[in-house]
Amino acid sequence: MENNTITIHDIAKALAINSSTVSRALNNSDRVSLKTKKKILDKANELGYQRNLLASNLRRNKTNTIGVIVPRISRYFFSSAISGIEKTAFDKGYNVIICQSLEQLEREENLINTLAANRVDGIIISVSMETLNYDHFDGLKKNGTPIVIFDRHCDLPDRNNVLLDDFVGAFEATNHLIEQGCKNIVHFSGPKNLNVYRNRLKGYKAALEKHEIPFRENLVLNSRLMQEDGTKLAEKVLRLPESIDGIFSANDVAAIGAMQYLKKKGIQIPKDIAIVGFSNGPTSAVMDPPLSTIDQSGGEMGELSANLLFEHLNVESVKREPKTIIVKPSLLVRESSKKRG
Repeated sequence: MENNTITIHDIAKALAINSSTVSRALNNSDRVSLKTKKKILDKANELGYQRNLLASNLRRNKTNTIGVIVPRISRYFFSSAISGIEKTAFDKGYNVIICQSLEQLEREENLINTLAANRVDGIIISVSMETLNYDHFDGLKKNGTPIVIFDRHCDLPDRNNVLLDDFVGAFEATNHLIEQGCKNIVHFSGPKNLNVYRNRLKGYKAALEKHEIPFRENLVLNSRLMQEDGTKLAEKVLRLPESIDGIFSANDVAAIGAMQYLKKKGIQIPKDIAIVGFSNGPTSAVMDPPLSTIDQSGGEMGELSANLLFEHLNVESVKREPKTIIVKPSLLVRESSKKRG
């Protein structure tokens, strides 16, 4: 007999007892004696019976599974967030289905539909760079499936958010560069449609304003902030008419690409150009020189997102009140920005 075809009826037949008794024993019912339970469990193990948890959960209209969608699992921030989510879910007795959109709207839409078809109890998502509308969330709302959006803000009504204070992080990074003596600071920014990058740009501008340094539009360079983008942006930096002495990058990945290119061109970091990134990925600490950065607290944001989702799983959909949690970032000063020691 194939293991995956074993049913309670097979166990009942092998023991010559009623199927309902087998079912009660496997569900640890008090209506079955300990002696009979042991006999049934021993036979179930002998035959290789595996309980169909999916069918059991669906009967209860609950799967004890949540879905997580992130742009890229390979990004340290998102892998840290996933770790925090999974740890919290495991402690609550939940399984996690992890997906990545690869920054593509169509893929994100397909993943939402797939998770809904698999009857997940809730979804935690950081939306893709291409996500400009949210029609694909409509089905989840109609079904009463709770959603928590983390890291990247989006304009969904009645949404639950766990967001970083990107403005403060960018302000601290830029302010630090200015305090190190930088006056011509380039900002590597991301896609303008994402609030996360708009807020980091606002923080950059606010720090300049505080120190009465004029904002110059040509010193804001936009890209998707991949490592190859950092290389291309560094090329542009060296062609600018201003003598650039600082770079604030909206992520570590582009900052690292820029550092590698600038070093090949004989630029000394931080003596010639000081650099600060954003996210505190593991590579940032082992660069030469180590990269100053803003710590996004990925693990903490993941745990907060999961706990917020579980709060809403325990409340009827009509009584759920949307909630936003703001996480404070912190500046980690390393050698890449220490112009003044």
